[in-house]
Amino acid sequence: MRFLDIKRHMEPDAVAVVRDLLRDAERADGHRPLSDHLWLDLVDGGREGFAGLVAWEPGHEHPVAYAQVSKGHDSYSIELVVHPHHRYEMGAIGPELMQATLDVVADSGGGHVHWWVFEPTISHDELATRLGLQPGRTLHQMRRSLPLSTSDRASALSTRSFVKGLDEDNWLRINNAAFGWHPEQGGWDHTTLAARMSQPWFDADGFLVHEIDGQMAGFCWTKIHDDTEPMIGEIYVIAVDPAFHGKGLGRGLVVSGLDSIARRGVTTAMLYVDADNTPAVSMYEDLGFRVHRTDRSYVGDIAPRK
Repeated sequence: MRFLDIKRHMEPDAVAVVRDLLRDAERADGHRPLSDHLWLDLVDGGREGFAGLVAWEPGHEHPVAYAQVSKGHDSYSIELVVHPHHRYEMGAIGPELMQATLDVVADSGGGHVHWWVFEPTISHDELATRLGLQPGRTLHQMRRSLPLSTSDRASALSTRSFVKGLDEDNWLRINNAAFGWHPEQGGWDHTTLAARMSQPWFDADGFLVHEIDGQMAGFCWTKIHDDTEPMIGEIYVIAVDPAFHGKGLGRGLVVSGLDSIARRGVTTAMLYVDADNTPAVSMYEDLGFRVHRTDRSYVGDIAPRK
């Protein structure tokens, strides 16, 4: 019989156990099983609205599955990882853990939830329906090879590196204006930004700022995944100040970011984009990006427990 250990705070030993499960899942699937938002919440030990659900079975030294609930600025994000050796039990483990995560949300006062699934199948669709969740955002991961052609590089913008202690306020203003609708990227504050910049992968030289008349007009934040094969450079976050929309800065910032990634010796670039963002998808396709995989969120409103 499975035992479910629900943790509102993760001590280092518990984080290490979950990290090992995530490592095994990554080896089997070829991608990290938790998004950055949830990963940072886990390794930080769990902030307000966090719950880590670790499933154990007798006779196994490792957990058979892990689910996490993390609260964003206006909703909850949920992700579920089943150990590769136990995926034949997915039909039982999946519904059990997902219902437990929704119960956690209900016990916390209810709210809007996003269950993110990497490369969803019919089984995920069926489970979401059973749980009362509906398909939400569909997210493409797109990739292209580097370096860019000379003609593509011609549209790069002049940029400088982000300066800690100088650029935080302006960056947060632009980011939150651009992503006010976004459950993970919106509503950032100085603490959220500092947590990202404290990560081992952070490189200020890859955090590009474009200015017009001395004012931050947009940015392209890149991230190098040096633990993948091949090594991948990501257009991590990109936005233009609404005051400068309509000037074609978006394409120029992407090109500047890709050029920066290539100069660091990386030959594969990726980014994430909402599938229904037709103008952005078209621009990325014009720059040589192609869809590598597609992820989906399932959404719903969970009533508070009475």
